[in-house]
Amino acid sequence: MQNRAKGRLIVLARLLLRETDEEHGLSGKELIDKLEKYDISCERKTIYDDIETLSELGLDIVTEKVGHSNRYYVASRLFQDEELLVLADAVASSRFLSNKKSGELIKKLQSLTSVHKAGRLRRSIYVGGRAKTFNEAIYYSISAIQQAIFSDRNITFKYFEYDLDKKKRYRHQGQIYTVSPYYLIWESDCYYLVCFCHKHGDLCRYRVDRMGQVEISDEKRRKLSMDEQELARELLGTYSMYGGVKETITLEMKNSLINVIVDRFGDAARPKRIDKDSFSVKLDVQISPTFWGWLFQFGGEARVTAPDWVVREAGKRLQEIQRQYI
Repeated sequence: MQNRAKGRLIVLARLLLRETDEEHGLSGKELIDKLEKYDISCERKTIYDDIETLSELGLDIVTEKVGHSNRYYVASRLFQDEELLVLADAVASSRFLSNKKSGELIKKLQSLTSVHKAGRLRRSIYVGGRAKTFNEAIYYSISAIQQAIFSDRNITFKYFEYDLDKKKRYRHQGQIYTVSPYYLIWESDCYYLVCFCHKHGDLCRYRVDRMGQVEISDEKRRKLSMDEQELARELLGTYSMYGGVKETITLEMKNSLINVIVDRFGDAARPKRIDKDSFSVKLDVQISPTFWGWLFQFGGEARVTAPDWVVREAGKRLQEIQRQYI
């Protein structure tokens, strides 16, 4: 008898969570009818008592009087509607998730609200210029990497790229990489792994969605020296400008670009006014192709002014680009 009562409470709670909200309530009779579909028989008095029990257990159930009957609905849940919409938007627009995985995740998010509101989480979202990943195994890769970090183990994987037919092509004829993983980074809508690559004998970053057949090794991770720990932190903080020499540079930029600097470098940026139209700012970056691509997109509205070797390098790279069109 006690087990049947517990089962009834569980089913009743699920019904209320799935089918009610502030705009959609269920009367006692409607709840009785729905419980009968689960071969659960009860009376109105039982419903009253069960509603009170569920409320005491923390379920936020509101009871409204409608005519001579009570109407019940769940008023609040773990996530508010706007929070679920934000999460669903992030999942739908996330680049590292495939369309299939995005759909699966949104379906799970839908279970956190009523069926009446769940459809709103599948609204169409347009994110300009953002391609979704083809790698369906990324969930398992992330899980394996995190487990390896927590258990202090190496991982192995194959690293691939796509050819013009959008087919995977493994680097180095499918050679297996062995690395000691340290940090996962969410950057520019992709996951990156900061690790020590035993093949290269150096700290590296790899895109997780380009890693295949990720497996946890029995080998313990390589311990980093103090200098290597500092370099690993630099790989966490240079924000897409990795792969080159770290340098403190000075940029002169038009005032219209101040939001670009704040969005990209946050509190690390300390802009100084030059005149009514422009400002200068010192930034710690790594001088790499990614950096030049970021800087040159602003055309004549931004230029590097120090140090001298970076200024000369900028001139050389611009000449190389110019030669492509002459």
